Amino acid sequence: MRNYDLEFLKRFSMVIGLLAVLTLGLILLAAYLHTRIPPEVSPSAAKRTEERIAPVGAVYAGETGAAAQAAAAAAAAAAAASQVAYGGTTDGAVIFDNLCGACHKTGVGNAPTLTQGAWAARIAQGKETLYRHAIEGFTGAAGVMPPKGGNPALTDEQVQATVDWMLANLQ
Repeated sequence: MRNYDLEFLKRFSMVIGLLAVLTLGLILLAAYLHTRIPPEVSPSAAKRTEERIAPVGAVYAGETGAAAQAAAAAAAAAAAASQVAYGGTTDGAVIFDNLCGACHKTGVGNAPTLTQGAWAARIAQGKETLYRHAIEGFTGAAGVMPPKGGNPALTDEQVQATVDWMLANLQ
């Protein structure tokens, strides 16, 4: 090797060594900072954590507990009411037009249309049977009635009101 090749090799080795030391120093600095600075927690992650570790139930004791229990019951009722179909209306016409009419206006799946002839045998079984079949569902030789018309968000009262409306509007 020539002299200038050796000189280049020495300088190049020193630069590589210096870069390796600098890299190692930066890695150690990053590791140190990582252990010293706490990680930022996003508000949504903190909220999810709080919800996950929150107590499952609550203890209601005394007058304060009774008030808290009443407030919790009211909140639960409001939440349940917000999930009731059609805003909780018991107007059979509204429910029929939005749900039941899809089958009972056209006879889809052998659903009885709003005519006296289609309902005579069913009416003979009594209203309670009609209510039960509408609420729980029914599979018969003539066709299938899904529970609550296929909308489980309906209350029993809404289904009964709709059955009553249908019976009152037979032609």
